[in-house]
Order: sequence, then C-alpha cells, then structure tokens
Amino acid sequence: MCAKPCNMPALLAMRFNEPLKTRYEALIQAGKPPKIAITAIMRKLIVLANALLRDARPWTPAAP
Repeated sequence: MCAKPCNMPALLAMRFNEPLKTRYEALIQAGKPPKIAITAIMRKLIVLANALLRDARPWTPAAP
C-alpha cells in the first residue's frame, strides 16, 4: 500500500542521510537482503515523519 511511494525517498535517504546510510549498511552486513534493508529504511522514514507531524515540529538535520 505504501511501498511504492516510499521507495524513492528511502533510496535517496540511504544515499544522502548519513545515519540512514549507516543503518542500511549495518543491515546488509548483518546478512539482510537489500530489499529487506530498504523496507527497514522506508519504515524508519515513516516513523520519523509521523513523530514530526505528531509533535508539530519541523525536521532538523541534528537531533535536539
């Protein structure tokens, strides 16, 4: 349901967001297939977006 719209943002996040890139690489090193690792990054982005909307705060590159 949400996989297709979230796929490209996850790929871009893995490329340009250092913490997510590190997380993806750790999942791959742990033996996860690339599709599973991408799905984990998609879920992480959805959880992050939900938290930002819930708290009504803008995204900042560094955690407060």
